[in-house]
Amino acid sequence: MDKLPPVRTGIYLALFTLTILMVFRLVSPVVTLSIVVCSLLIMDRKALGQVDYGLLMTFVCFFIFAGNMGRLEPVRQFFNGLLQKNTLLTSVVSCQMISNVPSAILLSGFTENYPSLLTGVNIGGAGTLIASLASLITFREFTGRYKDSAGGYIRRFSLFNFGFLFLLTCFCLLIGR
Repeated sequence: MDKLPPVRTGIYLALFTLTILMVFRLVSPVVTLSIVVCSLLIMDRKALGQVDYGLLMTFVCFFIFAGNMGRLEPVRQFFNGLLQKNTLLTSVVSCQMISNVPSAILLSGFTENYPSLLTGVNIGGAGTLIASLASLITFREFTGRYKDSAGGYIRRFSLFNFGFLFLLTCFCLLIGR
């Protein structure tokens, strides 16, 4: 195994720490973005060229969509009603359409039942390809290498993921989540 360069590794760990501090709102997103981009421009310009900007923008759009939908009164009433009936199922189903992290953000404003919401969006990461960013990244990597096998991948992926989604959802409903 190749040995990691200590200085470069230290800088990447510092950048990672900075982004974690940003998530906890201890550092400004603008400051963080500026530092990370400038650091990459200096240290690893090639990395910026390898980012899948289309996929990144897809998820930015999911977050914008989720935020805007949560402000519409008919949507608020709709989700309030569904979440009162079953937070787990509502969160699982919403993940199949707008992905699990944006779903968690969207639905968190309509419920106090956070254990069921978090369980639902975690389980909801299985199912469709867009249910989880990781699934989309995996699909993109696979089809980049095996272009002729995309259909088979989607069939197997769907079979395993929907099976797993069904079993986990049933189990959680059985134990009263």
